[in-house]
Amino acid sequence: MLDGHATGLRSAVATAPSAPITAGVQGPGGYGKTALLTELAHAYRTAGVPVLGPAELDRADEGAVLVDDAHRLDESVLGRLVEIARQPGARLLVAYRPGPRPAALGELIGELGAPVLLSALSPEELAVQVGTASADWIRWLHAQTGGVPRYVSRVLSTVEPGVAVLPPRALDQFQHDLDQLGEAGRACVTAMAVGATPHPDLLAALLDLDPAEVGAALLAVRSGGLVAADDVLLPIVREAVLRLTPWEQRLRVTRRLVETQLARGGPVLPLVSPLLGAEIALLPEATLAKAFEQAGEEALLDAPKLAPRLFDAAVSAGAPATSVAARRARAAAVAGELDEALRLADQVVVDAAVPDRELGVQVAASVLAQRGLLERSAEMCRWSVGRLRWPGDRSFAAVGLIGAGRLADADELLSSADDAGPPTSMTGAAVQLAAGVRESVTGSASIALSTLVRAASLSEPVGRGVLLPDSPASVAALVALHCGELDVASSTLDRAIDTDAGGPLLRDRHRLLAAWLPLVRGDTVAARAKLPTGELTTRDRLLATAIEAGIASRDNDMAALAAARGQARQVVAEHSVDLFALLPLGELVVAAARLRDQDWIDPYLTEALALLDRLDNPPLWTSMLTWKRLQASIVLDELDTAQQRAAELSSMAHHNPLAAAMAEAARVWLGILAGQVDQDEVERTSRALHAAGLAWDGARLAGQAAIRTADRRAMLALLECARALQGKPPRPRAVRGDEGGMLSEREKEVAELVLAGLTYKQVGKRLFISAKTVEHHMSRIKQRLGATNREDLLNRLRELLGTDR
Repeated sequence: MLDGHATGLRSAVATAPSAPITAGVQGPGGYGKTALLTELAHAYRTAGVPVLGPAELDRADEGAVLVDDAHRLDESVLGRLVEIARQPGARLLVAYRPGPRPAALGELIGELGAPVLLSALSPEELAVQVGTASADWIRWLHAQTGGVPRYVSRVLSTVEPGVAVLPPRALDQFQHDLDQLGEAGRACVTAMAVGATPHPDLLAALLDLDPAEVGAALLAVRSGGLVAADDVLLPIVREAVLRLTPWEQRLRVTRRLVETQLARGGPVLPLVSPLLGAEIALLPEATLAKAFEQAGEEALLDAPKLAPRLFDAAVSAGAPATSVAARRARAAAVAGELDEALRLADQVVVDAAVPDRELGVQVAASVLAQRGLLERSAEMCRWSVGRLRWPGDRSFAAVGLIGAGRLADADELLSSADDAGPPTSMTGAAVQLAAGVRESVTGSASIALSTLVRAASLSEPVGRGVLLPDSPASVAALVALHCGELDVASSTLDRAIDTDAGGPLLRDRHRLLAAWLPLVRGDTVAARAKLPTGELTTRDRLLATAIEAGIASRDNDMAALAAARGQARQVVAEHSVDLFALLPLGELVVAAARLRDQDWIDPYLTEALALLDRLDNPPLWTSMLTWKRLQASIVLDELDTAQQRAAELSSMAHHNPLAAAMAEAARVWLGILAGQVDQDEVERTSRALHAAGLAWDGARLAGQAAIRTADRRAMLALLECARALQGKPPRPRAVRGDEGGMLSEREKEVAELVLAGLTYKQVGKRLFISAKTVEHHMSRIKQRLGATNREDLLNRLRELLGTDR
């Protein structure tokens, strides 16, 4: 029974070859019509049924009539086929393309009924046909060929599966397909291959053809299977057209298309980018210069690495160097060429004859911020105020000045504000940003955060089309992290990533801050997965290095921590201390303490404390750094210093819930360090830290209290609390023996590494001690826990330290 699919037609012929059947088979060129008819003819012949073609229609009653390419038959033959289709007992199978369709073929199709529709191969069908090739290569092959069976066969016959290259031999086989299109059709596909939209009116004007002629040509192109569903040439077809069409002919079409696009304000980047470095004498220099200049603008967002070359080409083609200087600087910045961008931006800023000087200021300010020189960035914005009137320069100057600890200068600048032009989204976002940052150092954490979130929302419509020293979204996320509002930070960063706020220069910053969220929760796997790859700017490297150090510290991987320390020393030396760098600085302070190597970080910590002191120690920004300094004191067993940090946290507890939770936790930590572990108090405080946003810190507090208590029941309960705060299931097993002894921090480090499967020699290398010292630590732990053998010792350590390893 026919079901509109080739399988149904095959089944009908195979099961009843003598039965009457009339059917049409429709599909574009290359979709397998001929192959299907050949298969059906073989089935008929195997059953003893004669197979007749168009030349044998007078004997139609003697066998099955199979006709291919019916769209090419003349009217007399098509009329005879109509007569056969109307005869009782006819066996007639006719294959044809979707169009163009003569009237006689339309009449025949009406007699045949709904056709069997052939479709392209799906990736799954391709995988079956190709066999052992990788899934990635299958996807590549499908993308290149659209799954058209003929094109798939051309590639498979000329290249080994797994080689993602369209071989010249496969492209050369398209010569016949292109010849069949006729002169108008060939001109249309040439224009489409160089970038023209497949619209009849546009192509008619471009090629000096009649619109009706172009319409018929496009129908033939579709019918020939050369385009996808959106009328865009399949990649393999485009490559074939470009290969098989003379360069001069393509250039003439390109010239007309560039002129048309420039006149109508359409995109030109796909048209002129292939002309870079090519012989382009047939294109007038004035047109070419304008085209390269506009293409450079388009490439800033879609192909940033290409933009500098396009602007350089515009100058080579005759555009005045000063007319593109600022945009060339911006292109270099977006492409990641920060040294070149800063050099060019400086030239723009100091030359009063250069247009777009305000863009030069934006470039310089953004690049300086990316290089970790926030105060210099602020001074650049401040210089622009009243001179160039870049919308937002006053606000970004104020943000940078506050970030450098210069609140009075920022207030003076903001108080002298006058009309800065139209209240655009970006201007409003900048004003809100400055207000939010100021509030974060002088007032309420909740008001500061809500103001900054509104600034981020206001800047979203601008998206990636603006160059900024920093985005409202990243500053909002930093404030949210400092006051424990992780959900707010997450949603704000998600929107910034989705809208690509600030464009390529801020893309990695948003992703790095998003990676900080799982780090705070103790999910080191997710944090590592979110780290961006590729070359990073100084500011982003500081964040990335701090995250890597945090991951190593939480995973107790001392070798990785030492490696991160080496990277951190370099990046911290390059990055000036500012308010927005305190978060990574705090993480590095703890890492340095764990490595017993604080000398290199102390000068930067001193600068940070001086900065906070100039701002009168704002609790929102000071409390987190103080908490990290407390953790460093705990690692170093410096009780007096820990008491000082706890007192400082207590004085800031009133400011926000996270500060209050850290202050209470600091008090509990002091008790634990003194050997006074109150199980209920520790659990309550650990859960409060978790609820306030410091999930990993809460689990660590409970775990360390468990190790240091002499009460076996309290130890087990606190271990379960730590596991719960880490999101691990409870452990039902009981601990054997008397584990009332306390493990020191060093013993805990040794035990965890041994449980991780490291040898004593490997543990010694990570902790910078000898293998013999490791052995002595394990011997003391074995005696303290009363273990009878190594297996018993490891089992007890797993229970004690709350690990399944």
